[in-house]
Amino acid sequence: MEERQLNEKESLELITRMIQNTQRKLEKGNGMPFLVWGYTTIVVSLLVWYFLSTTGDYRMHYLWFLIPVIAGPMMFILLRKNEKGVKTYIDRVVGYVWIVMGVTGFMISITAMFFWNFPILFITILLMGSGTAITGLVIRFIPIAVAGFAGIVLSLACLFTQGTDQILVFAGLFLVMMVIPGHILYAKGRR
Repeated sequence: MEERQLNEKESLELITRMIQNTQRKLEKGNGMPFLVWGYTTIVVSLLVWYFLSTTGDYRMHYLWFLIPVIAGPMMFILLRKNEKGVKTYIDRVVGYVWIVMGVTGFMISITAMFFWNFPILFITILLMGSGTAITGLVIRFIPIAVAGFAGIVLSLACLFTQGTDQILVFAGLFLVMMVIPGHILYAKGRR
């Protein structure tokens, strides 16, 4: 079969269709990645905050590793269940963005936990806010992009909050940049 070159208008239409397809897939999945990771992070954050506040035992920080242990398998199940249709370039780009963000977040967490003391909650919000903003920009869905940029800007709140209250700020920021956009996608997908 002979390949033909697309003209400028056809190329733009193809890109627009790919972006719309990715948006529809996110809507069909009801924003589940945002909801799974967002709610898991909030629940684990509250657990860490509670146990640190009541016991003062620094080892409670190991509970942070529950996030990938819980959300990872849930995402695997959801992705296997929803893997239908053609995977577009935009789908792959969004997937790659989150693979990079996830691996980077995990490596930063390991480094902060075992090697150097640095503001891990600030860096994590900054990183995940960036991933959310990039996702929103790539798929051209304004609420997700705005939530990501809000997370980036509001990440500074983690630097200005001291002690265990910083964990509560962290949980609140995950609500803003992951859970709320997830519910917006859920509502849009239900229409």
